[in-house]
Amino acid sequence: MNTATPSTTGTAEQNFAQTPAPVSVREAGAPVQQAPTEARLSLRLAIGLIGVLLASLLAILNEQVTAVAMADIRGAFSIGHDDGTWLTALFEATNVATMVFAPWFGVTFTLKRFTIGAVLATMFFGILCPFAPSLLALYVLRALQGVAGGCLPPMLIIVALRYLPPKIKLYGLAGYALTATFGPALGTPLAALWTEYVSWQMAFWQIVPLGLVSCVAIQQGLPLDPSKLERFRSFNWRGFLLGFPAIAMLVIGLLQGDRLDWLNSTFICVMLYGGTLLFVAFLVNEWFHPLPFFKLQLLSRRNFAHGLLTLVGAVVLLVGVAVIPAQYLAKVHGYRPLQTTPLALLLAIPLLIALPLTAAVLNIRRVDCRWVLAIGLSLMATTCFMGSFMTSEWIRENFYWLQSIQIVAQPMVILSILMGVTTGLPPTEGPFASAMFNSLKSFTAVAATGLIEGLGTAREHFHSSMLVDRLGNNALITSQSIDSAHGLGELAHRVHEQAVVLTSADLYLVMAGIALAFLLVIPVLPVRIYPPWSTTPPSSR
Repeated sequence: MNTATPSTTGTAEQNFAQTPAPVSVREAGAPVQQAPTEARLSLRLAIGLIGVLLASLLAILNEQVTAVAMADIRGAFSIGHDDGTWLTALFEATNVATMVFAPWFGVTFTLKRFTIGAVLATMFFGILCPFAPSLLALYVLRALQGVAGGCLPPMLIIVALRYLPPKIKLYGLAGYALTATFGPALGTPLAALWTEYVSWQMAFWQIVPLGLVSCVAIQQGLPLDPSKLERFRSFNWRGFLLGFPAIAMLVIGLLQGDRLDWLNSTFICVMLYGGTLLFVAFLVNEWFHPLPFFKLQLLSRRNFAHGLLTLVGAVVLLVGVAVIPAQYLAKVHGYRPLQTTPLALLLAIPLLIALPLTAAVLNIRRVDCRWVLAIGLSLMATTCFMGSFMTSEWIRENFYWLQSIQIVAQPMVILSILMGVTTGLPPTEGPFASAMFNSLKSFTAVAATGLIEGLGTAREHFHSSMLVDRLGNNALITSQSIDSAHGLGELAHRVHEQAVVLTSADLYLVMAGIALAFLLVIPVLPVRIYPPWSTTPPSSR
């Protein structure tokens, strides 16, 4: 913390770090610290950590499953498409905005109490959603559930940095990576299961069993620290009042932008420009405040800054490789979630093995995580480049080989980023790193969704116009198509189909370009680091 921090705050931070994990070797050139006697992870504490992992996974599944099942939810409530988009926008706005402030409240109320309370609140609002008496009530419940769910993912990084011994810290980070890769991939299969075979209400209620298990595990496993309510005396009210509406406005502007025609809409201009101004004021306040939510001084560490920068590209790529084939299959071949489930499971299930294996590789002292990250980004770029050659004849099976490469690439990228961000961070800085990492990850996912929707709409309009112009210039083909059995409707369908194919190919090329751009940053910004358990560099380099 800064030296200007009040004494009560300093005491709170010392209490928070009362069971610190040994600090691993820092970036190359930094002083080497001698590690204390290696801590051991007890069975009881391991159960508590698993509980926090399940809580974080619960939040991701709740977000993903309801998003995939939104068509069935709208049908059950007789909600139109435009009104239904606000169910997602309000949830995401409060969810992302809460992640900035959740670590502060988690430390203040204790990790154990705060996490259990957030899980119970997420379950409670989820149970009530299907019984909402009106659309307005459903909006309120989804917004409140977004607040509760946004409290959970940041807790996982905090407890990992605080409790995990250095030898297994990377495996704990693999658990966090599980929520960023396995969780979203599992959303489609679960949504298909509930909507096709059980009931649409299960899209909201599915979190209850997992939530109960996580609460029991957290209650039994995590130690109960004393609460630090004295921290409210120095609460960063200005930062809270600036940051929460700023992020919520930006998220709403990005998610509603494509539907309302972006800057041609006064509402979107207010959301984006107003949110940007508030967010700049929030960052200025955070730089000077003695107890910030974002400790921007951490960006002076090259690997931390590189990790957050590369996280932006990685999240865009993860969203892109999931959304592009799903949208293509739905628009061209009419696939429902049940029919895209095998594609999602092909990625989700092997990740349970690929993630710990990648952690084991990174835990080897000789392995440079920069090379692992470079290989992962190269594989993702290769996958996207191959996807750009798709045609209208591609069906689900044609994407299997692309997803197979993602099984190897995604763990390499995510775990290398996590290793670079967390290596050398003491437990006292865990809440700051968690707030910055999780909020940036979630905000980038929203921005990536808006980018893909906006760019996809623009490119689809462009390709449709070009195809229609070509048909108009070929009067013979046009007259034969109109006079055929299917007539003009069949011709319009073929034009739309080809426009979607060409748009999907363009989006794949954009994703490949993003992967290559972040690949070029690796030789410039990050420096060599070693696994958390290593306290001295290799004797010979």
